[in-house]
Amino acid sequence: MNYTKKIKLLSGPALAIIVGLGFDLDPENPILTRMAAVAVWMVIWWFTEAIHLAVTALLPVILFPLLGIADSKTIASQYMDPIIFLFIGGFIIAFAIERWQLHQRIALKILMKVGTKPSRILFGTMLTSYLISMWISNTATVMMLLSAVLAVIVQIEQHFKEEEHSRKMAAALLIGLAYSATIGGMATLVGTPTNMIFMREYTGTFPNNNDMNFLSWFIIGFPLSLIFLLSAFFVLKQLFIKKDSLLLLDNSYFTSAYQKLGTMGFEEKAVGAIFAATALLWFTRADIDFGIFKMKGWSNLFPNKEYLQDSTVAVVMAVLLFFIPSKKEKGKALISWEDVAKLPFDIILLFGGGFALAKGFELSGLSNWMASQLRFTASTNIYILILGMCILVTIISEFASNVACIQLMLPILLAIHKTMNVHPLMLMIPATLASSLGFMLPVATAPNTIVFGSHRIRVKDMLKAGLILDIIGIILITLAMMFIK
Repeated sequence: MNYTKKIKLLSGPALAIIVGLGFDLDPENPILTRMAAVAVWMVIWWFTEAIHLAVTALLPVILFPLLGIADSKTIASQYMDPIIFLFIGGFIIAFAIERWQLHQRIALKILMKVGTKPSRILFGTMLTSYLISMWISNTATVMMLLSAVLAVIVQIEQHFKEEEHSRKMAAALLIGLAYSATIGGMATLVGTPTNMIFMREYTGTFPNNNDMNFLSWFIIGFPLSLIFLLSAFFVLKQLFIKKDSLLLLDNSYFTSAYQKLGTMGFEEKAVGAIFAATALLWFTRADIDFGIFKMKGWSNLFPNKEYLQDSTVAVVMAVLLFFIPSKKEKGKALISWEDVAKLPFDIILLFGGGFALAKGFELSGLSNWMASQLRFTASTNIYILILGMCILVTIISEFASNVACIQLMLPILLAIHKTMNVHPLMLMIPATLASSLGFMLPVATAPNTIVFGSHRIRVKDMLKAGLILDIIGIILITLAMMFIK
């Protein structure tokens, strides 16, 4: 273990001990200071990645009972929250889509339609990545499409006479692939883990509000992300594609690759139907108010409709995949447990660790204490506060896990909410969206890291494009909040 690694490892418990023994935040409630010490420990280890993020997420299971913050049963239950089952169900459906190559068929069909000009290929790549990542994790989306994009780049390099032009086009496609996957994740609750963390925190804190579900988020996230996608396209086109109209490319690669997939088989059709039905059930579960009339959701058919959640839909549809037999592979279903074994359990533990941390804030009284310290925010203009918050979250997300960032920010925002006469969504939604704005650094998000690993992108290219998009994203999110009532 090198010297830097040792410092990172020791700094977490060392600072926790300093906070725990050197401060007394509330003399009448010593548990509050202990909770602050645990939070500091987790912040340091999450931000420095001294050990795997999932290992840090297990600290509450150990420290909360030892320090008298919460009992083991209460904390352990946070690691199997309903939102986690939404994540699991969504991933199983994604695995089925990947197994039968439905995603490739969708991607190639779009790329065949957009045309052969460099800017059109860039737009087709970004649109494909955006649409898929609305339903599948942005990391999986980039992994799925990377080989196809690299094949396109090889073709482009054969048509560009100047090396600099081909380099720029390759950078545009790869950066566009990564950025659009991240942007697509902002559109739906299942698109990225940060959105699901927000959902769990909001519904857990305000169980009687009943004003946030899959459709509610989509109404906000989809228009914002679509505008952001178009902005990203024009930024990348301006930065990297100059002689667009003079360079027409042969799209035979897309046609040939699509033809190799053959006709659409039963398995693809069945998985596609399950996927479409899942989305439809998510959209129509709760009542939809169109202003003129209200459309009743299907959950009203059940006597205890409040028991039914988006996670229920995800798990039902995922389980259904295990019962539909495959025609190509006799004796097997559309998906098997071997496929499900690929579930990212580190992310599941990270979810649970964040939920446990938030529960500790609540039980210890640290949230109320923070609210009392943040009274100054009551006199701050809400949109100035949102702008500043988005800038802060974006900066943190460039250097740290966006999941860890939002898990640490939401309890603070709930504390600020108590000092201001605003709806909690006015603070929680922009922070959640801003946590996805990691565009500048190769290490900021997994999609950035994956495409940078192709060795066809210079750091300064990503820095320049990322800085512009971070600024655009912050402005768009702040403006969007002006339309939420």
